[in-house]
Amino acid sequence: MKDLSYYLRRILFLGAFILAGLAVGEKALNIIGYSFLSSYYSPWRLLEFAAISLLFIVVLQLREINISLTKKTTKEEPK
Repeated sequence: MKDLSYYLRRILFLGAFILAGLAVGEKALNIIGYSFLSSYYSPWRLLEFAAISLLFIVVLQLREINISLTKKTTKEEPK
């Protein structure tokens, strides 16, 4: 489970930056009158998807920190 969580965080992190890059590129092209996503997704929607995936990454990271701290405190208590 730990490895799956690690790889999921990495994939989502990379995906979030790709979506953010697409949003910036789409907005830049929209300014000059072109579009490579046509009307499928607006740049703001792409940024929303990137932010949601980054929020999910933060939650997964905090969960892992909580688990590691819980294991550390349970090992120290019996002393």
